[in-house]
Amino acid sequence: MLGVRYAHFRAGLDDLYLTQYGLPFRRQLQPDNFLTDRDWFHVNSQKLFGNRVRSGGSGALYRIRTKPVDGRGLDVVLKWNRMAQDVPGDREAEELLNAEFNSPFEEFALVMEMRAAGGESGRTRVHTHKPLAIYVPATPVDPERLGRKEYKMREKIRNHTEIDLDLNRRYAVVYEWVKGIDLAEACHRGLVEEDVLRTYTLAVDEELAALGYLVRDRKPHHIIVRPAGRFFKRRAAGDLPPHALVDFELLERTPSRESEIRVLRRHDYLAKQARRFQGQIPEHFPDHLQLVTVMGVDYVTGRTESTGGVLWVVGRDPALFDYFIPERWEPTPCTRLSAMDEVYETVTKDNIHLVWKASRVGRIPDMDPFRPHENEIIKHGYNSPFEEVAMAIELDKAGVPTTFPRAVYMTNHACEMAEHLRDPSRYKSHGQFQSDAGEPFLRSDREYVTIWGYWNRTDKELASGDRDHYQPVDALRALREGLIDKQIYFALLRRTRERLAQVGVKDLDFGGRHKLLSVDATGDIVLDADGLPSVRICGFELMRHIPA
Repeated sequence: MLGVRYAHFRAGLDDLYLTQYGLPFRRQLQPDNFLTDRDWFHVNSQKLFGNRVRSGGSGALYRIRTKPVDGRGLDVVLKWNRMAQDVPGDREAEELLNAEFNSPFEEFALVMEMRAAGGESGRTRVHTHKPLAIYVPATPVDPERLGRKEYKMREKIRNHTEIDLDLNRRYAVVYEWVKGIDLAEACHRGLVEEDVLRTYTLAVDEELAALGYLVRDRKPHHIIVRPAGRFFKRRAAGDLPPHALVDFELLERTPSRESEIRVLRRHDYLAKQARRFQGQIPEHFPDHLQLVTVMGVDYVTGRTESTGGVLWVVGRDPALFDYFIPERWEPTPCTRLSAMDEVYETVTKDNIHLVWKASRVGRIPDMDPFRPHENEIIKHGYNSPFEEVAMAIELDKAGVPTTFPRAVYMTNHACEMAEHLRDPSRYKSHGQFQSDAGEPFLRSDREYVTIWGYWNRTDKELASGDRDHYQPVDALRALREGLIDKQIYFALLRRTRERLAQVGVKDLDFGGRHKLLSVDATGDIVLDADGLPSVRICGFELMRHIPA
């Protein structure tokens, strides 16, 4: 969720999400081992405030010693999350203007990301307490008692498509306990002067900003140090003392970091796409994914937990899977590209331009059986998504340029079709393609979507330099808008038909709608070596091999 992997457990009806840091302590972090056993909690917990031990903070924060498991207990900090609540002081303090509390999943994602950013070249590592778990009790609570605003919660729910946030449930974040005292306590004990305290606090702000992050309510209470006598141990003269940061409910990226993250993630995606069929299969393949081959095409496949569907991502790289889970592209604004077909263009949450199409597999084409050409279409039927992907890859390898297939998605929507509209041929011919559990890949009671790269250059070109994108325009539209004339239009169709025939393929729905031309940054049509507009095929649902 939001780029962080969790192990999800049920404790009765409660939910527990463990991070990579919490999983080794799975038994200590079971709720009845530190929180829900009220007798244990009463004796082994300490309520903390703004400076961890003294009054002056917002409360709902506890240090807890877990029950020992195999002789080992664990000191943790539990804080009840305040998402969808008003931020105290947001009307008085300029730095809190427009601030919003993170959800627990947003908070953990940002903390994990910030910790990793410290390992990037030239960046100083920031130490934090480790995020261990998110605990969600099942017992409903009135939102008014939680201080939640429904309109704010609706926005959180809309942005958390990977999980159903519940307006009426509480959420707690659990971190490891960091030994030491905070700067405010150090000042109270006389270990640092007030002006030094301010200097340290501003220096930590700068440290965070250098990484690309900020905390709207940064306080000395959130900086943990370990004093040695009346002096702090220092790494070098003039440096900040060794310290760790805590409390991240108002952590966010700076605008420049936000842009940087989008660029980095897109570049990583493009590099992976360029070599998706190359190299060895990773030795440690994720447990929730598997590699399958359908009609000669390798896919990484797995369930999409948020929707209950199944996703097949083209290639061998499991790292590409998360780019195509439906919550990355389904809720983003889209533009319909065809009046006849369900074809949509969108930019995903990862800043990736995609085209997705609703498959018509299993439907009888709406054609006249007494017209020879239309009858041929009826007899062939619509290709399955897997046939479309295989055909696109086959043609591209044979030197007939195509758009790039990215993934096939099977929704979890039950879909029944009237008998007179059904074409069962593909479900019969695809019966051999099944999961390890024996579930067919192609099901007549499910809807399918094919996901394609939005044509703007080849993957290799974009991976080597993500700039000077082309704009696609289909040949029929190019004719209508005067980008090409009638003579060139028919010359393109004739040549494309000949190239398909040379590789033994026939397009039963042949025409200009599925033939993409490219427009460069100057507005000119991109030409091939023959001086004609370069053509790339983008429609495959009615293509078939020519019988030998």
